[in-house]
Amino acid sequence: MTAIGFIGLGVMGGPMAAHLVRAGFDVTGFNRSPAKVQRLVAAGGRGAASAAAAAEGADVVVTMLPDSPDVEAVLLGAGGVLDVLAPGTVVVDMSTIRPDVARSLADAGAALGVGVLDAPVSGGEQGAVDATLSIMVGGDAAAFEAARPVFDALGRTVVHVGPPGAGQTVKAANQLIVAGTLQLVAEALVFLDAHGVDRSRALEVLAGGLAGSAVLDRKAAAMVAHDFTPGFRVDLHHKDLGIVTAAARDAGVAIPAGSLAATLMAALRAQGHGDLDHGALLLLVEQLSSP
Repeated sequence: MTAIGFIGLGVMGGPMAAHLVRAGFDVTGFNRSPAKVQRLVAAGGRGAASAAAAAEGADVVVTMLPDSPDVEAVLLGAGGVLDVLAPGTVVVDMSTIRPDVARSLADAGAALGVGVLDAPVSGGEQGAVDATLSIMVGGDAAAFEAARPVFDALGRTVVHVGPPGAGQTVKAANQLIVAGTLQLVAEALVFLDAHGVDRSRALEVLAGGLAGSAVLDRKAAAMVAHDFTPGFRVDLHHKDLGIVTAAARDAGVAIPAGSLAATLMAALRAQGHGDLDHGALLLLVEQLSSP
């Protein structure tokens, strides 16, 4: 299993595809922006003129796209990827989409003898660049094992979490925790500043105790510096929290803190900060706390 079609070469997909080239896979990529395809070619991959052309003849097809409709269009649309795949091919959707859509895509693939895995990731742009992503995979166990070398080239933590849709459900839970934690970190930073405490020293001790977290480690220093260069954009987290709240509603699960986090993320986006890193929740807390 050496030939990979990679569709979606953006902030996350670009470095991921390049890692697969370095791992020895024959990678053919497609992106709507030709410049991003050329970056893959410069890294040793090959470019294609369409998603279907990138997928044709591949052993594994990886998609890394913005949202559910994008993945459905690429896989199921007229002249889409599923139309050109041979039985036994594995499609690995590493986008973050709705769990119900992931299940319907797996059903569509199964009807054609194609394994479709939902394999969203956590770790942001830096995790993609460093190949240290956490990858949560839903779908057929045999398809997961077939694609395991691909996962191992991209991530540090790779877990088959259950049947189709399970990967996206775990990713929704991940985004719920991250959003809530970011909001509390933002509130803590404003709280510390209001009391004249050295925030860098405070963060050092907080990180060593029960309040410590990957969010605190990776995001707090940039938040203190007001550096909101996007590692994961507000727009995307807003989209993901829409997935969370819809899935919770469908299951009859109450997420009061998560609903508040979703509202605050939406408010930050409405203020024109959608292109900033989600750590920009700090700006909203500062605004709410100003005289």
